[in-house]
Amino acid sequence: MIRIVPGDPEASVARPAAQTAEAPPAAGGNWTHPLLVVPVQGVQRSQIVDTWGQARANGARTHQANDIMAPGGTPVIAAAPGVIEKLFYSEGGGGITLYVRSPDRQWCYYYAHLQRYAPGVVEGMQVKAGELLGYVGDTGNAGTGNFHLHFAMSHMEPAESWWKGQPVNPYPLLAGRRSAP
Repeated sequence: MIRIVPGDPEASVARPAAQTAEAPPAAGGNWTHPLLVVPVQGVQRSQIVDTWGQARANGARTHQANDIMAPGGTPVIAAAPGVIEKLFYSEGGGGITLYVRSPDRQWCYYYAHLQRYAPGVVEGMQVKAGELLGYVGDTGNAGTGNFHLHFAMSHMEPAESWWKGQPVNPYPLLAGRRSAP
């Protein structure tokens, strides 16, 4: 397990946690989360670059996700188990996107710029970590030929909708590190 510290000056850097600390405490506390499966098939943990906090839109906003570069059409797999909560197309944003909600409803995983969904993927479908969700693309505002998976995660209150929650840097959980470099 990795402990995630909200409000950390290093943008939600992960910290070691006890194996028994499963549920996040009340608002403002620390949360725990197991390491994630790398959501792009064939990409090794050591290849992931921390793109959290980088400037976007000429500095108008910061990037609250990790971009995982890969050739177009590379399989995108579930980073963690859950239920597909939303399939969504965002013209000026993530393009073809998919949201998976964790079984305890405390986490939402966001997969964006997909080329297409995997056959049979529908809202309400349960997925296991490593299960095929779609394919790396360049849809939305990714830019033609800029193939990558934009992967984000948010800590959620159980009743919150798929687009809400507190963004958390997924890099330490993807890279298998205690903390970001």
